[in-house]
Amino acid sequence: MNTDRLWQRAQRYMEEGQPVAVRITLESLLQRNPSHTQAHLILSEIAWTDNRVRDSARHALDAARELPNDASLVADVVDMLLRAGENVAARACLDTIDPTLLTDSVLLVRLGGLRTLLGEHPESLTFLDRALVCGACDADFHFQRGLELTYNGRVEEAEAEHKKALLATPTFGRASLALARLRKQSVESNHLESLDQQLASVEAGTEDEIAVEFARYKEFEDLAEYEIAWGALVRGNAIKYRQKGYDVSYSWNLMRELTQCCSADRLTPEDTLFEGPQPIFIVGMPRSGTTLLDRILGNHSMVTSAGELDDFGRQLRWAADHRTTVDEHMLQRLPQLDYSEIGRRYLAQTQWRARGKIFFIDKLPRNWMLAGMIRRALPQARILNLVRDPMDVCFSNFRALLGDAFNYSYDLDALAQHYLQYRHVMTHWHRAMPGAILDVDYRNLVNDPEEVIRQVFSFCGLEWEAGCSDLTRNKSTVATLSMAQVREAVHTRSFQEWRPYEKHLGKLKQTVMA
Repeated sequence: MNTDRLWQRAQRYMEEGQPVAVRITLESLLQRNPSHTQAHLILSEIAWTDNRVRDSARHALDAARELPNDASLVADVVDMLLRAGENVAARACLDTIDPTLLTDSVLLVRLGGLRTLLGEHPESLTFLDRALVCGACDADFHFQRGLELTYNGRVEEAEAEHKKALLATPTFGRASLALARLRKQSVESNHLESLDQQLASVEAGTEDEIAVEFARYKEFEDLAEYEIAWGALVRGNAIKYRQKGYDVSYSWNLMRELTQCCSADRLTPEDTLFEGPQPIFIVGMPRSGTTLLDRILGNHSMVTSAGELDDFGRQLRWAADHRTTVDEHMLQRLPQLDYSEIGRRYLAQTQWRARGKIFFIDKLPRNWMLAGMIRRALPQARILNLVRDPMDVCFSNFRALLGDAFNYSYDLDALAQHYLQYRHVMTHWHRAMPGAILDVDYRNLVNDPEEVIRQVFSFCGLEWEAGCSDLTRNKSTVATLSMAQVREAVHTRSFQEWRPYEKHLGKLKQTVMA
């Protein structure tokens, strides 16, 4: 049977919902035409669905070997490569596309989003700017472009884009929240009237309602209307928490199993020494000050900031041939993994980010769960753990609307337990790997940055360089919730921001301060 007939048969099986038949047919097709891009893409998707991560990555890489002259299909290939953790190949695929030759605004926006996933924000903006020329004008486009402008430090232009998003879709809650966060609101200049109108118009229980409530919280807090602000914050969090919730008992069991299966005798670093730029990992609770440390450390002449990378987790998942980074199945597989291979693959996917520097910063806060595996796989890596006052960091999580990966943050009881889990695991890492992780106290970092940075530089093997605590020197892009603040000088405004709401936080305080 020729390849055309096999392809038609595979499509029919897909329509009938027969993935096994699709796989068998496409494998037969590839024996006749090994470079059939779409066949590899579908097999990559099937493998991913079946929790065969390595097969998914293999087919995605095969799809990338002979790219068609079709930017939309290239985008499909990049999607699969990124999911499989093959960032270098994904980037190479995107480099084949010249945005000035494209006129499809929807495709340009999609390609810009893929650049964003790689942390390449100037390149993403290039695609979005071209999309604007080609007629992109819906709310999602203006919102995405507004975020990219903010990441690139162009705040006034970002504000204009978010306003355009709201003109296109007046109930677009995320655009309102982005506007609220861009600057401190005042009695003379705020969006509260339009936010109240928006709240009356959005569909109940939706992401729009959640975002509008968080925006109202932010603006009322800026005006010191704390009781009204608290009500909005509680309502927004409650709606979000009802969507998915957070299984505290399951999470505690996982964290206990994690520390049990990662005993000191199982965390001995591999003998392999890797050449080339090495990572400095910054971990900690979200909103603990990781971005501040990243910006200061990134001012050093030998260091570049690579952003929030999921590369170590992706390589761990590849090694375990399992899609989830931390669950009971992954924990069972951890002792059998080849950590030298994990380290090699991690560096192969990340060293390009160093851009000529000796070190690059991998700042993904939730990597605190993986610190033991990081040290075993990458013995030359440095790990910095940001430690912030428990009430400060927990309240900062509660008010942040962090996203679907942080469901604990939308309920105060769940948040308290998650903080205790973080503390439990970090205590274990310190005991099992003494000296492997440097705790960096956020308050000390803010109050005496030079002294703390001397300790950090020494731990990382860096020579002292004056002026690194001057955040205004750092012109690199930043894509975190702190993106509008970290371009300012170091300040102490983030201390005890929970105090106006203290009467509502008694149980949280009792739990996390114990």
